[in-house]
Amino acid sequence: MKIICNSNSFIVCRKPAGVLSQEGSGKNMPSLLREEPGCSEIYPVHRLDTAASGLMVFAKSKSAAAALSSQMSGGEFIKEYMCVVHGVPEKTEGELTDLLFKDSAKNKSYVVKKERRGVKKARLIYKVFGTAETEKGVFSLIKVRLITGRTHQIRVQFSSRKMPLCGDGKYGAKDSFNNLALYSCRISFAVPETGEILNFESAPPETEPWNYFNAL
Repeated sequence: MKIICNSNSFIVCRKPAGVLSQEGSGKNMPSLLREEPGCSEIYPVHRLDTAASGLMVFAKSKSAAAALSSQMSGGEFIKEYMCVVHGVPEKTEGELTDLLFKDSAKNKSYVVKKERRGVKKARLIYKVFGTAETEKGVFSLIKVRLITGRTHQIRVQFSSRKMPLCGDGKYGAKDSFNNLALYSCRISFAVPETGEILNFESAPPETEPWNYFNAL
């Protein structure tokens, strides 16, 4: 874990892969952050898949958590991700819209055709930054901006189009990559006290399969 910004009302950090983003058994971000100076209170305001890594923000008071959550629900909080998928999208940029159903028992989401109880609309915008032909296959580096925040949204929306994320065996990837190729690369939000817009960016790891695109 790396601390990027530790202010009076929030803390921005880089979550490692394999660590829970919310309270839970085992290693989790709130408990790790409470060990930092001035972080006795930590309130999650958004989630990042356990297998994913990258930028997150946590509130340090209930009022800051309410303010950041309000930005989230109002679409004012920007979350962007980089991912590496198997294959190449038909269009170099566009929007994906699906109906998703979450099976809580399996902790897995599915694309469905009809609205019913428990089904929610999912939207994201994407842009392909590059493709790579390797001995292991053809891969694409994609930047994604979430419009909605559904469970495993990026993973299931690309997987349903036969482009699973690298390292994502849960959603159909059949490869030998050690980690899920999903990285929270940018968050932007307003400071709860002042309204100042802050922007934080971070580059994905340089490990495989990210290193296929180092020349870009």
